[in-house]
Amino acid sequence: MTRPLIAIPARFCATTSALRYAAEVNARALIEALWRAGGEPVSIHPADFEVAARLARFDGVLLPGGGDLAPHRYGAGDTHDTVYDVDDLQDAFDLELARTALELGMPLLAICRGLQVVNVALGGTLHQDMGGPEHEHRHVVHPVAVQPGTLLEQAADAQKVEASCYHHQRVDRPGRGLAVTARAADGTVEGLELPGARGWFTAVQWHPEDTAHEDAAQQGLFDALVRAAGR
Repeated sequence: MTRPLIAIPARFCATTSALRYAAEVNARALIEALWRAGGEPVSIHPADFEVAARLARFDGVLLPGGGDLAPHRYGAGDTHDTVYDVDDLQDAFDLELARTALELGMPLLAICRGLQVVNVALGGTLHQDMGGPEHEHRHVVHPVAVQPGTLLEQAADAQKVEASCYHHQRVDRPGRGLAVTARAADGTVEGLELPGARGWFTAVQWHPEDTAHEDAAQQGLFDALVRAAGR
């Protein structure tokens, strides 16, 4: 069986232990989760041109986690001192990739930064910081309530999941047409979807790849993406 090709924008990395130069990377756990699902993960170079033409050969898209979006991308004024790893090329490419995938109706799974990218691409805003270390969701696994009847519920086959989180920012105002599909106990938006979207799309604020190897609900997100890409 031919594996559906899943495009994943690479993340810029200043140093790696195995290479002599700066690199473009994606998390191994992410790649392995897609592989288990039956997909063929393909990292693509972040360059903000001809995105639609470049996506033509692919069957689906995964927008992974990464550094923060530049606050000016969503109309914020001053930059909070916790904002980190901003890269203008990465931002421009991810935003264009999100818009294009949705316009084309390509199956799309967005994770952590990926959720925030989609939100900003559709005109939404972010809280630059969740209120300091005692409020942020870093190195934490916590329960998330999933809305029934959503694509997220169908993929995870659950209305409550244990989510592995690593983020200090969150959705402020959802973008055009986006519906909240999951929340943490503190009210943080943990899931977004676009009712009426042309193709399969769901987004989560947590990192399902962290625990997908042992949690069927988390692996189910990758399985659902690959199933949609194979149709």
